[in-house]
Amino acid sequence: MLAGHLPSKYTLFKSKKNGDVYRIPSLLYLKEHKTFLAFAEKRASARDVDARILVMRRGKLTEGSVNWEEPVPLEMIKLPGYRTMNPCPVYERKRGVIYLFFLFIKNGVSESQQICKGKNCTRLCYVLSRDAGVSWDKLTDLTHSVLSSQINKWATFGVGPGHGVQTQRGKLIVPAYAYIIKQKYRLIPTWFFTQPHSLYLYSDDGGESWKVADPITEYQTVECEIAEITSTDSYQLLYCNARTKYCCRVEALSLNPSHFKTTRLATGLSETKGGCQGSVVSFQPPEPISMKSGSPNPLVKTSWLMYTHPTGESCCFFRKHNRTNLGIYINQMPLKPKHWHGPWIIENGPSGYSDLACLDETETFACLYECGVTDFWEQIIFCLFTIKDVIENIFSKHNHDYPSGHQNNLSRS
Repeated sequence: MLAGHLPSKYTLFKSKKNGDVYRIPSLLYLKEHKTFLAFAEKRASARDVDARILVMRRGKLTEGSVNWEEPVPLEMIKLPGYRTMNPCPVYERKRGVIYLFFLFIKNGVSESQQICKGKNCTRLCYVLSRDAGVSWDKLTDLTHSVLSSQINKWATFGVGPGHGVQTQRGKLIVPAYAYIIKQKYRLIPTWFFTQPHSLYLYSDDGGESWKVADPITEYQTVECEIAEITSTDSYQLLYCNARTKYCCRVEALSLNPSHFKTTRLATGLSETKGGCQGSVVSFQPPEPISMKSGSPNPLVKTSWLMYTHPTGESCCFFRKHNRTNLGIYINQMPLKPKHWHGPWIIENGPSGYSDLACLDETETFACLYECGVTDFWEQIIFCLFTIKDVIENIFSKHNHDYPSGHQNNLSRS
């Protein structure tokens, strides 16, 4: 693909004027089955309170293209009086089990109403599949069994949306966030002391039991995604990229299994006004590139990161209300700050939430994202592209974001 060209795209979910609206994309790739699972919320309108049910499409990867089955409503994920939201799957490799996490939220009750009253109306649940998403087992509600010690301190909470990860050592990670009530006073509204913080759920036993990690407390953060950074000198750590109310995203790193230790503002990743969900994945750099990456020890190879998000305006005082121009960024040195490069704009115009998947066997990536002509919720698009496409479009001589001194490091043999 030549620099400046866009990846081919396929519409998976298309909203109807004065009809059903599809929002909140979530993407999972199953390497063993060469199968994609694409999830979304089916709503009566674009509003969160009008969410109804989750829908899914299965796609089979064959010779570089994907053949998609028709959309299937997940009827087993319903609870009378509640709407279903925030799909967030994670795959357990050893047993071949998909855990599809989601939320049940009382009909007609918005997130802001829960925050204002300090009264949670959300339930944490999952269903699992043992046959690559063809069928799903009965629903499991974790609200009281896992969140019992926190739920009274949370005005509300969420998982994902997007995808979870399984680390090299087998730990299952599901990104989440909570609006935490710091204090309560009789004459002062609860929302005054309520702040959002990202966190994650994790399991050390293949999903048999789940725990809640400590939240990121240095900044106010909401929806997040998590990736594992690995190195050939045998260390692994978790990386979190979170939505904020600030001018840029928040990043956090963790060597501890229960909390993030290092937190910083990602000054190279601007945030849209009001914030927007973004996606991140880690991957091993291509061999010809990694051997020329400028590492002090060329035998040590560290994961790279890829990130998608509406690019909006770069100046915080003039950030747009609308979410526009979905971009792809890469980071060759994720342990150091200020090493994000990009964006490569893959969707001009209105665009919103997105989710990435890495096909490491072919150095290919997939992205499922919201976009439209007038509004970003008009359709959900799927596209495929390679790491070579990303490098050529971000580091092209014609790209003004081209970092000086990196041309030789990124040349391909």
